[in-house]
Amino acid sequence: MTQRDWIEKDFYRELGVASGASSDEIKKAYRKLARELHPDANPGDAKAEARFKTVSEAYGVLSDDKKRKEYDETRALFAGGGVGGGSGFPGGFGTGAGGQGFDMGDLFGRAGAGSGGGGLGDILGGIFANRGGAGTAAPPRNQRGADVESELTIEFVDAVRGAEVPIRLSSPGRCERCGGTGAKPGSTPRQCPTCNGVGLVSRSQGAFAFSEPCVDCRGTGRIIDDPCPECGGDGVSTRIRSLTVRVPAGVADGQKVRLKGQGEPGRGGAPAGDLYVTVHVRAHKLFGRSTRNADDLTLTVPVTYPELVLGSTLTVPTLEANVSLKIPAGTASGRTFRVRGRGVSRKDKAGDLLVTVEVAVPSRLDDEATAALQAYAEATKAFDPRADLLGGA
Repeated sequence: MTQRDWIEKDFYRELGVASGASSDEIKKAYRKLARELHPDANPGDAKAEARFKTVSEAYGVLSDDKKRKEYDETRALFAGGGVGGGSGFPGGFGTGAGGQGFDMGDLFGRAGAGSGGGGLGDILGGIFANRGGAGTAAPPRNQRGADVESELTIEFVDAVRGAEVPIRLSSPGRCERCGGTGAKPGSTPRQCPTCNGVGLVSRSQGAFAFSEPCVDCRGTGRIIDDPCPECGGDGVSTRIRSLTVRVPAGVADGQKVRLKGQGEPGRGGAPAGDLYVTVHVRAHKLFGRSTRNADDLTLTVPVTYPELVLGSTLTVPTLEANVSLKIPAGTASGRTFRVRGRGVSRKDKAGDLLVTVEVAVPSRLDDEATAALQAYAEATKAFDPRADLLGGA
C-alpha cells in the first residue's frame, strides 16, 4: 500500500463507521460486511470479491492501534497542507487552513526532546514506517508484520475431538508476482544515488540541521524503475488465500487459535505477524460441556418412574459408542452419574461424561394405565413426601 493510498482512501467510510469509532464498533462493522461479501457467499461475483478485499484492507489498518494512529496522523498531516505549501514542509510545521493540520506538539512529543535522534527524519520515518511511496519498495526499517484476525465455525464433535479445518481469508500477504521485492518480475530495485540507500538526507536551515526523508526515493533507500503491476511497488498485496487450521481437542466456544507467522508479512526482512482464529462451536442436540470442568461432557437422559424406583440398566450414547449405565433402585430424579473417560480426550488425560436422569411424565394415559396408577396411589397413600415440609411450617 502506498503513501497515496493512505492519504486518498477513507477506511472509515469503507467500513461505514465514524472516525472516532471504538475498536468494538469497527470489529462489529467488519464482521457484518465480511459475512455479506465473502466469496463463499457470493460465488462468481467479482464486485463483491473486490469490495471484500477493500473492506479487509480497511479493517487490517483500523483494527491495529498503531497502524490506525499512523493512518489518522498521516491523513491529518496531508489534509491540512502539512507537506508543501506556505504553512507546511519544508519551511516548518503549520496547522494549515482552519487549524486542521498536524499537531506539532504531539509530533515532537513522540520524537522525544534531546533524544539525539535524526530530528524531522526520525519523526516522519515513524509516520511512514508502514508505507512505501508510489513506485518504491518497502521502507528500510525492519518491522514485524501485523497480526490478523479471522473466524470459523465448527461442529461440537470436532471441538471435542479436535480437527483440521480449511479456511479462506482475505488479508495482506507477500506479493506473489514480485516475491515481495516491489519490482516487476525481471527487474531489480537499485540503490538511491541521492541518499546512497540510507533513505535520509541532511538539510541545514540557519543554525539547525535536519534529517528528512529523501525526496527521490521517499525514504526507502531504493528506487524501483519498473514497479510490480500487482502491488504497485509495495511488495505486499491483499489476496484470498487458503489455510488449514489445526483445532485442538477441547477447544471452547469463543477461544482463539494462533497460527504463527500467518499474519501480515514483515517489512525489511522482519518476521510476519500471527493469525488469530476465533472458533465458534455449534450446539449439539444431545451433548453439552460442563461449566465446572470443560473436559467433562453432559447428557440428560429421560427415564420412567418405575426405572428409578425399581432400578434398571440404561443404554446411553457417547460420542464414540453406546454404553450401559446401571441405575440403582430408589434413585431420585435429577441425580447425575459419571461415566469415566467419555469426555474430552487429551494426551495426558480424558474427561468424563456426566449423565443426569430425569423423570419423563407422559402427557396422556389410557384407561388401563390410569387404573394401574390409581391403584398404585391407593397402595402407597401412607407415604407422604411433604410431611417434613408441612410439619416445618
